[in-house]
Amino acid sequence: MKKNIIIIITALIIGIAINSCTKQLDLAPVSSLSDASYWKTPDQVDAFVSGIEQAFRSGTMSFELLGELRADVFGTDPGSSSVFTGEATQGVENLWNNTLDGNNPGVSNFGGFYFNINQINLLISKLNTLDFVTPENKNYYLGMAYGMRAFYYFQMYKSWGNVIIQTEPTTAIDVANLAKPASGEDSVLALIKSDIGLSINSFGNDYSFRNQKGYWSKAATLMLKAHVYLWTSYRGGGTADATTALNALDDIQTNVPSLHLLPNFEDVFASGNKGNAEIILAIHNQLNESSLPFAGTFEPQTGLIANYYDSAQNRQFNVTDDNWGGLLRAPIKIATFRKFDDKDSRKWASVTAAYNLAGGNYQIAGAFVSKYKGEQNAGSRVYTNDYPIYRYADLLLLKAEAEVILGQDPSNEINLVRARAFGSNYNPAVQGYPNQAIDADPKEAILQERFYEFIFEGKRWYDLRRMDADGKYVFEYTTIPSSQAYKLLWPIDRNTLTNNPALKQNPGYPTF
Repeated sequence: MKKNIIIIITALIIGIAINSCTKQLDLAPVSSLSDASYWKTPDQVDAFVSGIEQAFRSGTMSFELLGELRADVFGTDPGSSSVFTGEATQGVENLWNNTLDGNNPGVSNFGGFYFNINQINLLISKLNTLDFVTPENKNYYLGMAYGMRAFYYFQMYKSWGNVIIQTEPTTAIDVANLAKPASGEDSVLALIKSDIGLSINSFGNDYSFRNQKGYWSKAATLMLKAHVYLWTSYRGGGTADATTALNALDDIQTNVPSLHLLPNFEDVFASGNKGNAEIILAIHNQLNESSLPFAGTFEPQTGLIANYYDSAQNRQFNVTDDNWGGLLRAPIKIATFRKFDDKDSRKWASVTAAYNLAGGNYQIAGAFVSKYKGEQNAGSRVYTNDYPIYRYADLLLLKAEAEVILGQDPSNEINLVRARAFGSNYNPAVQGYPNQAIDADPKEAILQERFYEFIFEGKRWYDLRRMDADGKYVFEYTTIPSSQAYKLLWPIDRNTLTNNPALKQNPGYPTF
């Protein structure tokens, strides 16, 4: 009963927040009365932290849209069947076609991230004044809070550039502060790096994981640090920042020796294998609690897919085993499916192609993501897979990237990933680095490996953006021409600009 009461209290706080965020970029999440009467016991603090993690989970769709939908993974191409999709793309095509503007922004209200940023701000302010929280929990929670705030701001920095900095909690609606301008990119980046440092210092020597690796940890902060400093290494930071990134990754390997690649790629994402040895941080889902929000965009209708064939298994799909129960507005491009080597296990574990059968010949109709297969429950598929934010394969390929920048040999890290992918089919002389044709350009080789490894994990767009400050890889791989370089940033939606007149639309996009 006690647990239920705590959950109800947390839900009430979050509910108050949602109702008060419409005109303040989610900067006013709790009423003064709720705030004053809440922070009385360690259990309440624990519950509030749980609420912050639940709000982090609510950002799953935004993380995926921002991190991948504008790249070269999804869309329709010659050979696709309009019948296969079963549904008009309904505006989602603006993402991969990169035809976004303030009226069709792809992601609105800065991903909804400011709500949880303010919850985090409140937690930080309270932890610095409460005397009944154990030092162990206080330091861990502060490490979580600073790390998560840095993560949110890095997501927004990479997407919109200039964004509003808010580091103090807002516990009551203040009409005078509704209009607040964005801070410059340099200031946002300085906050991100500062918060990373505060997070690492707060965690101290505590490298433990909590909640099946569903809670932010020191290893998660170090992964974020590597991403941030690799980003800045291409933007003036050079070898110094690449060294900082490499040191962060080495720190994880030294102090969390339990992390390693799983032998079977598909096992990393299985619903019954949460918090496994490859996961560093994942958004946690559970039957009868929460599920991935992707079915209505990325998965096909059950009745529709039953009209097609699986050529790999030489069978027709059926409504019992292939009950995806979705609405496919964002299909995987056939070209994406064909990029994978047939001997690469990631192809079959990540994407499913659907075929027509005509005259005994299979003709591809389309493809959809099947990385998160969920589980069967009472005849329905429930998407209870965890959504990885960071995992060990990411650490290895980030390390390879840093090594390339520093003029070191990335073979070990790249080949660990490739060997797992190809399994018994792996031949170092054929698949191993530097023996593939693409390996002549190490950065291209790493980009390709990350494409295969992290498809549908919200990373591809950010990878293309990170590895060249001027947008070289974005122009090479996406629908954005170099003449429209302003599209490297996202547009700010009309509603946000209307509610906050101090904000300005990103350059290049139409103003209102």
